[in-house]
Order: sequence, then C-alpha cells, then structure tokens
Amino acid sequence: MVEFLQFTLSGIVFGMVYAAVALSLVLIWRGTRVVNFAQGGMAMFTTFVAIEVIYRTHSYWAGFFVALAAGLVLGAASELTIVRPTIGKPPLNVVIVTIGLLVLLEGLAGIFYGGQLRSFPSAFSVTGLKVGGTSLGVSRNDVFVVVAVLVATLALGVMFRYTTAGLRMRAAAFNATIARLSGIRVARVLTVGWALAGLLGALAGVLVSPSIFLSPNSMDTIFVYGFTAAVIGGLDSAVGAVVGGLFLGVALSYVGGYVGGSVGSEIPPLVALGILVAVLMIRPDGLFAGARMRRV
Repeated sequence: MVEFLQFTLSGIVFGMVYAAVALSLVLIWRGTRVVNFAQGGMAMFTTFVAIEVIYRTHSYWAGFFVALAAGLVLGAASELTIVRPTIGKPPLNVVIVTIGLLVLLEGLAGIFYGGQLRSFPSAFSVTGLKVGGTSLGVSRNDVFVVVAVLVATLALGVMFRYTTAGLRMRAAAFNATIARLSGIRVARVLTVGWALAGLLGALAGVLVSPSIFLSPNSMDTIFVYGFTAAVIGGLDSAVGAVVGGLFLGVALSYVGGYVGGSVGSEIPPLVALGILVAVLMIRPDGLFAGARMRRV
C-alpha cells in the first residue's frame, strides 16, 4: 500500500510536467493547427538560460523568472520569423520548419553550453516528506512542481474566460476569418499564443530538470510524453491536456515501479505508445474532444 501511494504521488508530479508540455502544444494547435515539434528544444534552451543565470546570480528565482521571460520571447520570435512565412503553404512545410528549429536549438545549445550532462538545482528541498513514520516518496520540491503547474493552468483558464485577450484568442481559434472580420488582429493573437506556449514550455523545463540531467537532448523524451498526453486528452482541449498528462504520468509510474525493475527502463515508452494507440483506436480525436459538426 505504501508503494502504491509513493508511485501514485510520483506519477502525479511527473504528470503535471507532461501536462504543462501538453498545454503548450494545445495553445498552438488551437490557434494555428500546427504541432510545434520544437517545443521540447525551446524548453531545453530556456532551461540552459536559467542555469547560467543561477550560476552567475546564485539565485534560483532569478533563473526561474528569466527562463519564463526567455520562453515568452523565444515563442513569439519563433512565430514571427519562422512559422508565419509558412502560413498558407502546404502543411508539410511548417512540420519541416519546426523540426528544423528543434535541430537548430539543440545544435546551438551544444555549441554554447557543451554536450555534457549538467545537474539543475531545485527550488526547495528534495528530501522525501513523511507522514508519521511513512515516507510519501515526494519532496517539497515535488509539491512546488504540482502547485506551479496548477497555478499556470488556472491563470490561463482565467485569462481565456474573463479577459479581452482571452476572448480574442478563443475567437481566432474558433474561426480566424470571422475573427478578422470582427476587427481582431489574428496574426498578433497567434503570436501571443506562441509566446504563452513558450512560457509553459520553459516552466516545464525548469520544473523537470532537477529530476533529470540537463543536456541538449534532455527534453526530447519529456516532449514525446507531453505530446502523447495532448493527443490522449485531445489537441483541442486544455482540460484534456491536464487529464492526459496526469493519467500518463501515473500509468508510467506504476509501470516503472512494478514492472520496470524486472524488465528494464525501456518499458515505459512502450507502454506510453500502447496507451496512445489504444486511445486513437477508440477516440481518434482524444478523450476530451468536442463533438464534430457536420453540415447537411
């Protein structure tokens, strides 16, 4: 029972990171119908920026907030300079462009920061919490990870529901043509969406890096799990992204805890793939996808 509790809590922690990546993908997909395959590379690069700031200022929080700001700038700059020229072109063009951006960012990270593995500091203690004499298998830093993603998710929900900017983003995502006729600057709205996605990616990178070694390729697996979570929940659903991330995180934690030790560390990716295939066979648009409209 204690192991089950530990695996569940650990899965929730990593699931929230996957949810942050999934949310960043949903933000871009809803506005542009583009999957940003460079999202993991952008998160990795901003995390390297964070660690350099931390080393120079000896302040974790300085690096944390600089990483978020760098994510905003990198997301907006990517949309303006790389993605926007592909609008109206064949869909394959933007796929190639985002993959090229991923390769570029990983190459630049290797040039500027080196290819060696680097440890990333945590915001709070990584010593496991206990209730009575029972270890929970999570630390204060893990609690911070969950709270940070929840706060970011709630903030986005409030923005989309109760602010003018959120209304414009929803209108542009629903029908860009009608939004333009209503006076909404759709191009600017899309840039804001990419900027927010960059911020969420940076948040995910900073939060997960204390649990893994940082390198130019360190976020590749996290991106794959985040993408899987987004597809499971539905690329049009922010709620689905969070639920998909939590579901995947807990499922992989159970598999890694109960099966991984005897089979090997390669089993969780196979399980994630199996879950993805099963969901796509049952609900191709994701578990939380809305009903399709059909004109008759």
